[in-house]
Amino acid sequence: MASKKDFVQYIADQCSGAGEITTRKMMGDYCIYCNGKLFGLICDDRFFIKPTEQVIPLLKSVELVPPYYGAKDYFYISDVDEHDYLAMLTKVTCEALPDPKPKKSRK
Repeated sequence: MASKKDFVQYIADQCSGAGEITTRKMMGDYCIYCNGKLFGLICDDRFFIKPTEQVIPLLKSVELVPPYYGAKDYFYISDVDEHDYLAMLTKVTCEALPDPKPKKSRK
């Protein structure tokens, strides 16, 4: 089951306090970025963020599950209705993640 566009937009809006939020469709589901940094996934209308040590104390419940079959575990965020909470989780997660590698130019 793929994610609905309105749910994806809702999550992007909820995370928007952390920076510029963009999404990218990938095989029926979505990757979600903050200021160009991939920090989470939206799969089957469920929101997941990359696991980092820094965000664990901020989570209301720690639930590590794979977002799809064969994936690494991510934090499942079930409470998506609090704008400030999701923006904070997004910001802390992105600060803990390394910067994306520069893209190689094709020659």
